[in-house]
Amino acid sequence: MLHHLLARNSDWAEARRRADPAYFERMAQGQQPSYFWIGCSDSRVPENVVGGLDPGEIFVHRNVANLVHSTDFSLLSALEFAIDVLGIREIIVCGHTGCGGIAAASQGLVNGLADHWLEAVRRLARRNEADLSAFPEGPARNDRLAELSVIEAVARLAETPILQRAWARGDRVSVHGLLYRLSEGELRNLDVTLTGAHLGRDAKE
Repeated sequence: MLHHLLARNSDWAEARRRADPAYFERMAQGQQPSYFWIGCSDSRVPENVVGGLDPGEIFVHRNVANLVHSTDFSLLSALEFAIDVLGIREIIVCGHTGCGGIAAASQGLVNGLADHWLEAVRRLARRNEADLSAFPEGPARNDRLAELSVIEAVARLAETPILQRAWARGDRVSVHGLLYRLSEGELRNLDVTLTGAHLGRDAKE
């Protein structure tokens, strides 16, 4: 399998060089991405591919079920680097339909350490029981829970000291929530964008 991966890498690199001889030279000079993407680890949702973007255009953090935990220092470090060092002003939380992490949390499946990671999803489901009960049990309800989880993640990001400081100093950072529909290949805007305007400061759209 590793030999197969390396062979495909070699083919890809050669095709890139033929199409654009200076491509890798530019990549080596540094990155200037426009987006910071917080997505799910699911292999079916590669951010560059679904966003139609090239390497260098998007800075990425991925975890199981695209959650935002206030103690996830890997995520927080990437967020801080994205805003303060790379100067990124578009933050995206992207969930997806058919998410295994969401299904595991909603169905009470035993997954070891992942059970602790997904506790936030179980709490969210309990808080939104009335909303979720309007959907038939199974994929439809799980997909609604995935939407609610993205909305929750956007709100939690807005509460981080990193974003609070950025907005307080007037950085025009926006946080968006998207859902990727696996059966359609389409990204859907959940219309929950936060810009800092809710703080009453001059860090607006």
